[in-house]
Amino acid sequence: MTDLDFLAVRGTSLADAAGPIRLTGVGLGGWMNMENFITGYPGNEEAIRRLMRDRMGREAYDAFFEAFMTDFFGEADAAHLASLGLNSVRIPFNYRHFEDDAAPFELKEEGFARLDRVVSLLARHGIYSILDLHALPGRQNQHWHSDNPTHVAEFWNQRHFQDRVVHLWEALADRFKDRPEVAGYNPINEPSDPTGEVLPAFYERLERAIRAVDPRHVLFLDGNKYSTDFSFLDARAEPMENTVYTAHDYALPGITSATAYPGVTRGEYFDRTVVEQTFLRRTEYMRRTGTPIWIGEFGPVYSADRSQDPWRLRLLQDQLEIYREHGASWALWTYKDIGLQGLMTISPESPYLGLIGDLVEKKQRLGVDSWGGSDAGIREVIDPIDALFDREFPGYSPYPWGRQPHIAVLVRHILLAEPLAEQFADRFRGIDPVRARELAASFRFDACEERAGLSEVLRAHLRE
Repeated sequence: MTDLDFLAVRGTSLADAAGPIRLTGVGLGGWMNMENFITGYPGNEEAIRRLMRDRMGREAYDAFFEAFMTDFFGEADAAHLASLGLNSVRIPFNYRHFEDDAAPFELKEEGFARLDRVVSLLARHGIYSILDLHALPGRQNQHWHSDNPTHVAEFWNQRHFQDRVVHLWEALADRFKDRPEVAGYNPINEPSDPTGEVLPAFYERLERAIRAVDPRHVLFLDGNKYSTDFSFLDARAEPMENTVYTAHDYALPGITSATAYPGVTRGEYFDRTVVEQTFLRRTEYMRRTGTPIWIGEFGPVYSADRSQDPWRLRLLQDQLEIYREHGASWALWTYKDIGLQGLMTISPESPYLGLIGDLVEKKQRLGVDSWGGSDAGIREVIDPIDALFDREFPGYSPYPWGRQPHIAVLVRHILLAEPLAEQFADRFRGIDPVRARELAASFRFDACEERAGLSEVLRAHLRE
């Protein structure tokens, strides 16, 4: 096992015993927090799991997910990340691995064991882990990645949900307090508190609770509005001790239907200078307070036919160079998926995509996924709604992103996702445990394909 030292905040840097260290890594999206674009299902995780359990029966359902949890990330995956020169992995997880809504505050050992297995695997290859609570009870933001079946973030309205998160983090801190291979704790992914008032008070409460158990590990705190807005900290005189404030820095050309970079996206010209200005705006609080910068998520999505890969990889190279020039640590999103964004992708010939591939195409046609999706195929539905809002509610701009994304959530990502989720689950009806494990094995490292161009960009950058 490779020895790793505890990390701590020292001025503008993270540091181990030998001195400053810059974290360069990936997010392990889709594993302990499943997401629709990563593994191919429509809607949110809790709903698809419930539907699959209904169609498959408990035995086959358990066989699939027990295998999936092991096959999605194993020894070969950790070795591959080390071979790229990466030194850290942000591990997102859903609270449901640790606690059931029907039994709040009763923690489940199997969740800790799953997390511990991967932390230990990574440590053997000299890789730090950052523990990221990605989906909170009550949902901390308005979208699918917090396992939200609605468009309402109830976490900020209910003390009960907040109490459960404090309780879970106390348990996590107790479990990992003596583990230097854990770089630190990322307690809330992409909070989206409409008032901006609950979040700072909750961060202070959470910091006290964690520090009472574990005073040593670094805290990685996301900004509000999906980790892009730090104005909620303006009233705070000093940053918290041993804390990194983390921004997410998706560049617009990389996550839209843009056709060129440098070039015009949604009426705005983007080149390296504009991308850097966005980064500087999102990290203003860190630079003003002299605290380390960690970009907890960033990275382009890729076109299905790979025709746009060259300019999207150029955008990625620009971002990596900007981060290095400003001493920023980073975690690229994401490690493994079915083809949109991952360093590793499952094979188009895999049993899993053989089962659900046409439904993935249907999702794309209907624009059901928020991430990487498009409404181009259903404008006959969206255009009349837009016209109605233009006529009846011209000034309507709901939090967090305004009217058009709000309509997209309600129509595409909820209304159309719900019946499509039923069709997805139907594909698993009658599958026995043996077949279930074969399907899950589609995500094993040796069954996946490397996105070679992306890997080479990372290798080249980390060699320099």
